Amino acid sequence: MTENQECFTQALALFDAANAQDPNQDEGQPKELLYAKRMSDMIARFAPEASEAAQLAVRAQHIQRWKVPRNTYPMTKEGYHAWRTGLYTFQADTAGDLMRQAGYDEAMIERVKKAVGKRGIKSNPDTQMLEDVASLVFIEHYMLAFAQSKPEYDEAKWLEIIRKTWKKMSKNAQAFALSGKLKLPEPLVPLITKAIS
Repeated sequence: MTENQECFTQALALFDAANAQDPNQDEGQPKELLYAKRMSDMIARFAPEASEAAQLAVRAQHIQRWKVPRNTYPMTKEGYHAWRTGLYTFQADTAGDLMRQAGYDEAMIERVKKAVGKRGIKSNPDTQMLEDVASLVFIEHYMLAFAQSKPEYDEAKWLEIIRKTWKKMSKNAQAFALSGKLKLPEPLVPLITKAIS
C-alpha cells in the first residue's frame, strides 16, 4: 500500500499515457508501455513490500525512451555511454514532471528521479531495486530475443553479458532468479548456469 494512493494512481496513469505514445510495437502494444507493465508485474512478484518510490521508478524507467534515439549520439563506445547518461537524465526529468502533475511533493519526486537516473546503485535501495527488477525483466522477457538478434556473439561474449547482468543484481535478486519463480529462457539456461557458477 502506498502513502498517497491518489497521487500514486494518477502518476502511474500519466506514465502509461506517456508510454502509450510509443510508435514502436511489441506483441501488438506500444513497446515501452508493455515494458513498464512488465516492470510493475516483476516488482510485485519479487518485492511486493517495495517502497512507493521504487514502484514509481520501475514503472517510469524507460519512459518515452524512443524520444532519445541511439543514433543521435556518435556510434562509438564513448557515444554509447553519453547516450545512456543523456537518456537517464531525460527519463528522470520526464518522470519528475509527471509526478508533479500528479501532486507529489519535491522530496518524493527527487527520490524517484535518483532511482530512474541510476544514481547510487549499490548504495541507494530504490536505485538497486530498479536495477534488480530491470535485470529480472531482461532475463525473463528480453534475453532470448537479444541473443537471437546477435548471432555473431560467441559463447565468451555471452558469458560476459550474463555475468555483467548478474553482478548488477543484489543477492536477493540473484536468489529469486534461481528460485524457480523466474521463467528463465530455456535455450540459454546452460549458458546462464555456466556464467554464474
